[in-house]
Amino acid sequence: MIPIKRLMLTTLVVLLFLSPCALAETPVWDYPLDPEIIQNAAGYITLANRNVLLESGYVPNDLVTASVQRARGTGKMQLRQAASEGLTAMFAAAKEAGYTLYLKSAYRAYSTQKTMYYNRLEKNHGRDDGLVSYPGASDHQTGLGCDILNYDWTLKDGMNKNFAATHEAQWMEAHCQEFGFILRYMSDKEEITMIKFEPWHFRYVGVEAATYIMENHLSLEEFTEEWQAYLASYEASGGDFAALIKERARLNDPTVVDYADDGEEELSIFY
Repeated sequence: MIPIKRLMLTTLVVLLFLSPCALAETPVWDYPLDPEIIQNAAGYITLANRNVLLESGYVPNDLVTASVQRARGTGKMQLRQAASEGLTAMFAAAKEAGYTLYLKSAYRAYSTQKTMYYNRLEKNHGRDDGLVSYPGASDHQTGLGCDILNYDWTLKDGMNKNFAATHEAQWMEAHCQEFGFILRYMSDKEEITMIKFEPWHFRYVGVEAATYIMENHLSLEEFTEEWQAYLASYEASGGDFAALIKERARLNDPTVVDYADDGEEELSIFY
């Protein structure tokens, strides 16, 4: 058996003589967001638009009934659980700030979106005016998108960009990221999103991603393009994203240590 001191000395010598190139082979992950967010296991940063369509049979598996106040004439609405919890917190914070919000629309099935889209086309004599998403391209189908109004606008027949002038819309744009939401369709991003400005439409992506997106004034399309380019560069530089995720998970797993004292066993868990 090799003595422990000799083994430690041998390991140290090997580390000292490793070439700088060998030590630099694995690049450092320095993107502003943790790799677990980019891995997107929960699907919160999933992009849906005309170029990235959701399948017609896609239905989120964790939909719950939203418990917030709804606009008049609407029935029960569903969101993915994390989005519903974030929305409840945002409505409560708005109330404390003096604003009452109303949920107008939430999860929408592919079939419903398809009907709405073609009804809109028929109304506009075949012209797509960018106010109703193409089937499969809607945030509503993800279970993470929702339309939110104030009381006065719940009494109107439709919605338009003038809602942006309301105190409620301005409060939501300023604070939505605190609850994991982004303003999905911004006024100066119409050419990118291919959707008209919708100051009422908010999309859940998680607090960390939402904070980054809103602070940098990005559309979800721009954010997606950015992180995909970074990931490609990371792997082109020798990084192994799958291995990075696996290693981070291993380091974050709890370690159980047994301590024996006078025959009694004590378990401690370290994170």
